[in-house]
Amino acid sequence: MDEKTPHLHLVFVPLTEDNRLCAKEIIGNRANLTKWQDDFHAYMVEKYPNLERGESASKTGRKHIPTRLFKQAVNLSKQARAIEATLDGITPFNAGKKKEEALSMLKKWFPQMENFSGQLKKYKVTINDLLAENEKLEARAKASEKGKMKDTMKRAKLKSELDDLQRLVDRIPPDILAELKRQQRHTRER
Repeated sequence: MDEKTPHLHLVFVPLTEDNRLCAKEIIGNRANLTKWQDDFHAYMVEKYPNLERGESASKTGRKHIPTRLFKQAVNLSKQARAIEATLDGITPFNAGKKKEEALSMLKKWFPQMENFSGQLKKYKVTINDLLAENEKLEARAKASEKGKMKDTMKRAKLKSELDDLQRLVDRIPPDILAELKRQQRHTRER
């Protein structure tokens, strides 16, 4: 639950029967690892029928975006904020010193940014797919929230109408209620 999508990390030490560390003997290849994941999901879904599983990259054709790119983006963003702060801090009194400081930071930042942009091009399709999927999920969440709001409003309106009707019934004198019940019994007996 440490990210937007709940997920599970299974960690184990692949020891062979003779106590050697050998993932290849225990797991095999990528296909075997996928089978392990499929079998685990099948087992879990028996106990928890509502458990959902994401689609594998092999089915979606989606490439994995390496963690290093995310870290690189965070680092570049920090540098950009530092550059902005330096530029914002330039005054007539410190213009020479701050300009040199900003130029030095920019000289370091630009090549890193160009390199990062080049790397992102490889993942452009994946990023666009993720952005589109995210928009769909946000739209579904908003629609669901609107639906909840409408249901809440309907319930509140019905409750108010019920309370009004109950107040009316409470105001009817007991002798009139008794007469009404007697007439209803008489009508049913006919």
